Amino acid sequence: MLKQSNDKNSWSSRSIGSGWQHRAFYLTIKLGGRKAAYLMLYFVVAWYVLFSPLARARAGHYLARRFPESSGLQRLWHCYRLILEFGKVLIDRAVVGILGAESFQVCLDGREELLELCAENRGMILMTAHVGCWQLAMSALEFLQRPVNMLMRREDGDIDRHYYEHAGIPCPYQVIDPTGYLGGTLEMLGVLKQGQILSVMGDRLLGSDKSSTPVDFLGEPAPLPFSAYKLASATGAPLVIFFTRKTGPDSYRVQLAKVLRVPQIKGRSTEHFAPYVQEFAVVLEEFSRQHPYQFYNFHNMWSGSQSEPAEQE
Repeated sequence: MLKQSNDKNSWSSRSIGSGWQHRAFYLTIKLGGRKAAYLMLYFVVAWYVLFSPLARARAGHYLARRFPESSGLQRLWHCYRLILEFGKVLIDRAVVGILGAESFQVCLDGREELLELCAENRGMILMTAHVGCWQLAMSALEFLQRPVNMLMRREDGDIDRHYYEHAGIPCPYQVIDPTGYLGGTLEMLGVLKQGQILSVMGDRLLGSDKSSTPVDFLGEPAPLPFSAYKLASATGAPLVIFFTRKTGPDSYRVQLAKVLRVPQIKGRSTEHFAPYVQEFAVVLEEFSRQHPYQFYNFHNMWSGSQSEPAEQE
């Protein structure tokens, strides 16, 4: 379920749910399918929202900015709906691995444009965010027939299982560790120069604060990473912003939201890349306004802001 941290300045990718709770959902999926797991989810989420201050606090960072006029029971309802939709995505991810990808219909917008970008043979940076179910998005991109490399950090002890782990198959993409040498920069440059695909998250800073720049997001400054834009500038690779959203109980849509072309920029000054990071923030904010309960970044993106959300009682 939601991720936990020891304090407001630290972050852990490990779930606050226990192992037996996860296994209970997996068993329910095997025996009763997606609908049975959804039914159980309604009660589990209600318990977390009512009795877990941590769950409310993690959701509160985003909800306070997305629904600034809400409070009390109304904010509690927003919290319930957000965590419920997030829980459905986690169930869907498990369903893909346990019951097969054919359990869902995935519609892709921008197929021809993606093929044209691949044909440039400059590599491609796919920039997504913590929205929808990115695992299904990856499956929708198999037609590109290019190796996919993913910048991803996974902590020891994390019990959340990816779909390929449920299916008992090898990881379908190469993982690049952002905590490795130079933050994985050399590996990322290498795969782009080979014309491969690099997938990154644009709404989460995984490395040093020096790799971020503050941009406006939902009315407040939020530090977002700019390393991917530097890579696009150095290699000429197109940077494709794409999001996945749930459109029905068993359907998703993958949307090519925008293509950014970052020109060659001399020097390492942050200010040169800030306008491109802001373009991503604008597109992401528009998504969150259209689909407010499908944005699942429970990290405090506005860390250091003067206005922290109050805990709902």
